[in-house]
Amino acid sequence: AYRGGERLCGRVLLEAAAPLRVRALEVKARGGAATHWLEGRSVGVNALSSDYAAAETYLRRRQLLLRDTGETTTLPPGRHEFLFSFQLPPNLVTSFEGKHGSVRYCIKATLHRPWVPARRARKVFTVIEPVDINTPALLAPQAGAREKVARSWYCNRGLVSLSAKIDRKGYTPGEVIPVFAEIDNSSTRPVLPRAAVVQTQTFMARGARKQKRAVVASLAGEPVGPGQRALWQGRALRIPPVGPSILHCRVLHVDYALKVCVDIPGTSKLLLELPLVIGTIPLHPFGSRSSSVGSHASFLLDWRLGALPERPEAPPEYSEVVADTEVAALGQSPFPLPQDPEMSLEGPFFAYIQEFRYRPPPLYSEEDPNPPSGAMRPRCMTC
Repeated sequence: AYRGGERLCGRVLLEAAAPLRVRALEVKARGGAATHWLEGRSVGVNALSSDYAAAETYLRRRQLLLRDTGETTTLPPGRHEFLFSFQLPPNLVTSFEGKHGSVRYCIKATLHRPWVPARRARKVFTVIEPVDINTPALLAPQAGAREKVARSWYCNRGLVSLSAKIDRKGYTPGEVIPVFAEIDNSSTRPVLPRAAVVQTQTFMARGARKQKRAVVASLAGEPVGPGQRALWQGRALRIPPVGPSILHCRVLHVDYALKVCVDIPGTSKLLLELPLVIGTIPLHPFGSRSSSVGSHASFLLDWRLGALPERPEAPPEYSEVVADTEVAALGQSPFPLPQDPEMSLEGPFFAYIQEFRYRPPPLYSEEDPNPPSGAMRPRCMTC
């Protein structure tokens, strides 16, 4: 798979059993998104259908391997190899195949010969748009709460409430989503909680939209009896191998959501939806969102402010740089250590701690800021 901004390199092979007359040989790189669907409706006794279609081009490159000069080129029998390369645009949408639309990229080679129909070859390649989940928006927790009155034959059967939370918005395929939820059943009937990751494909054309939804992963909890409460303490829901989210295409979108619902007998289900983004760049292995240092480090790396700085070195002991007699005379260090034990790696100046590993020296002065007391005998400087 390729990414936007990379260079696509390849070759065209020609095998000829006899001398081959060639007029030109060209290679084209094409890529884009397209949507199409039909919608039918009835007008009286007549049935009408509306055609919806839209397209968007992302890649359009052309390279001549044998230029058409008006004269033919004769290639000897054997195998001939022609190299080509294209610089891909920086912003390319991920390859995708859906029911009503797609995003496709391909290489087309065309061989032009005199008095003979052109010969063509086509090769498809895949593009993956990088989606980094190590951003503040995708690392933010997602939570919500809903409640619903259970009714049966217009009779109030009690209130059912649901609250759910996940630790972040962005995940990658293969990761496990720990689902935290609380189901409070104050109704007179048992209810069943469930959770699922749902993919929504949205196709757009001429101001109209068409959607297709699919469940890619799901789990079911145990029934919650009347007047009872159930807690999910991080129920694991693993994301299968699926394509990443497509959010920057004008004609189609691919979105994901975690849907937590409670099935209530005799009433429509209670549904809570939390947005998800499926990315391609996984969470950094160091740090944790439960740690403020890890969260701040992820933020720094996302904005390219450098890696996590190591813990600052402790300053040297005062006894290592000042004589023992002077320590006894002074009774205390002229540079006492801070008394606040919380000043470690927290606070807004975290990124600058690595620049100041030791306390700065005192300002130079001709006068001794700590003169000896009168009880001390002056020492002879010649001794």
